[in-house]
Amino acid sequence: MRLTISHRTRFRFARPLGDAIQMLRLTPLSCLNQTVLDWRIDVDCDARLREARDGYGNCVTALYVDQPVTTLTITAQGQVVTEDRAGVVSGLSSDLPPGVFLRPTSLTVPDDALRTFADEIAGRVPAPLDRLHALNASLSERMTYDVATSSVSTTAAEAFATGRGVCQDYAHIFIAAARAGGIPARYVSGHLYRRDGAGTQPASHAWIEAWVEDLGWVAFDPTNGICADDAYVRIASGLDFADVSPIVGARRGGGEEELTVEVRVTSSARSRQSQRQGSGGSWQQQSQG
Repeated sequence: MRLTISHRTRFRFARPLGDAIQMLRLTPLSCLNQTVLDWRIDVDCDARLREARDGYGNCVTALYVDQPVTTLTITAQGQVVTEDRAGVVSGLSSDLPPGVFLRPTSLTVPDDALRTFADEIAGRVPAPLDRLHALNASLSERMTYDVATSSVSTTAAEAFATGRGVCQDYAHIFIAAARAGGIPARYVSGHLYRRDGAGTQPASHAWIEAWVEDLGWVAFDPTNGICADDAYVRIASGLDFADVSPIVGARRGGGEEELTVEVRVTSSARSRQSQRQGSGGSWQQQSQG
């Protein structure tokens, strides 16, 4: 599938911003699951951009703003061709040993309730791949999607206790349960093409990849209860959301800020069909939905 993506983040400041340094994880990389045809990051003011890789192999763009501004808009956009590989992720340009992703973090430490949940599924479905599918389905059924009950600091245990959250909460719970059962798992951020035609979305998406011996990394989306297919564009991965936050950094001045995000993901095929038919101090950016 050929997907066109636009991810726009707009900041409004109560007072002029003095200067800022931001780390942007907004750029996808090619692998066997996706081919990046073109991609660019635009900023609506004079700024310096410098691209590098972080410790997880993600593309990171450093953004430097050193002039007074009261608004700042960052737009990442481009085209990606995706392929459905039944969830198996292959051909990443760099990767870490799977064992790294057994390490718990403050957002993914399981409590007793989460361990009991993981143990129950492991006892019922011992084979690792089948267990991951069962975990994926169980979380999709057990949890209720609710944007009003969590934030970027909500832990897996907290979200599991309430039974409500957004995609980052589903991902953190899955990761906590998988690691509790000895299966390496990592957080993935990216974009999802909505097959129901909802091209505009309020945030990027999140899912997980778990390591299965003799198969490799397999991508699961517990929010939707499926494995990732050609509707998914992978941007970055890490131990949890903190490692892949789309925009994070520091600024001087600016006072209170207002943040708005708009994500648009469309397919070329749908666009052609429509044409025929129609003739967040510190800065930690938004949660993922």
